Amino acid sequence: MAVARPRWGFAILGMLALALGGWAVLKPKSSHKDQGLPPVPVAVAQAAYRDVPISIDAIGAAQAWRGVTIRAQVNGKLLTVNFKEGAEVKAGQLLAEIDPAPYRAQLLQAEGALKRDQAMLASAKLDLGRFQQLGSQDSIAARQIDTQIAQVKQDEGLVEIDQGQVDAARVNLGWCRITSPLAGRMGVRLVDPGNLVSTSDTGGIATVNEISPIGVIFTVPQGDFQRVMEASSQFRRPMEVQALSQETGQLLGVGQISIADNHVDSSSGTVQLKARFENGDHRLWPGQLLNVRLTLHTLAHALTAPTAAITQGPNGPLIYVVKDGKAQARAVKVASAQGGVAIIQSGLSEGETVVTDGQMSLAPGVRVLVHGAGAERKAQR
Repeated sequence: MAVARPRWGFAILGMLALALGGWAVLKPKSSHKDQGLPPVPVAVAQAAYRDVPISIDAIGAAQAWRGVTIRAQVNGKLLTVNFKEGAEVKAGQLLAEIDPAPYRAQLLQAEGALKRDQAMLASAKLDLGRFQQLGSQDSIAARQIDTQIAQVKQDEGLVEIDQGQVDAARVNLGWCRITSPLAGRMGVRLVDPGNLVSTSDTGGIATVNEISPIGVIFTVPQGDFQRVMEASSQFRRPMEVQALSQETGQLLGVGQISIADNHVDSSSGTVQLKARFENGDHRLWPGQLLNVRLTLHTLAHALTAPTAAITQGPNGPLIYVVKDGKAQARAVKVASAQGGVAIIQSGLSEGETVVTDGQMSLAPGVRVLVHGAGAERKAQR
């Protein structure tokens, strides 16, 4: 009897173990979705058809359409400066004056020499006429006639030299009045009245820049340059260029391509382009750094989504779509993306709600909480 009791104990323990194992197998399993986890807050947008401009972005700089450094073309004392710094000037407007007294004296001297030699030439021509008359009567040697002919030619040369000196003196006197060669905006005055100025001064008196219109210089890779040539039909068709602020992205002006450089820079593999902007409101300024957007063409009626909605999955790009308040992972094919807009080639339909922020906390089937205007309506789609 003492030996049988342990056997019954082992039997009872075995039955309890079997019962516990069966309960564990037959117990209902709770899924991840039913654990009552809070929804993930996300921001959303809707996929939509729209016309998308295909463009090239570059960094550029504004420069004066024409710019001139005003320098003295004669040496002398600067008498007056007739412009205000930063003021608009017209072509031909008087900017400064150099003391003209020395150049008036030179002109007077040259004119006197011209009159003297003109009188000598007239006298030589009269003598030549008399000698030729006497020669016809065999009253004078032919050698004297030849000598007088040479004298007349010599005096004619002196008169031409004098005339050149008179013209040069008049030019120098005219350069004492410095005028603007173009309409534009004056820069900072570099020389004050009373100073001596010289033709060797490299800094000049001031600068004048034409800023209406204004140019914008930028470069594009040689591969993109081929696209530009094709889109513009070898630059026979105008191409729109936008100038954007580097700080705020604000549109500062719209212009057109005016010229392309005649070679590819071998050191960088780029081609320099220049665009013309009318710049009537003077929002562009010479030397200003800009973001440039060159529009090649417009892709009509393309399905788009924000580029912020695109994430990289294990098999390529994907988008989380919100449907019935839950996230669905959708593999998509992206044709191109620029300017915050992605062109979706396949995998998405118009009007579907896509997640643009909060994707890192999502997984397929996870409940989402859409925040923002119209969130409840979008989440039900």
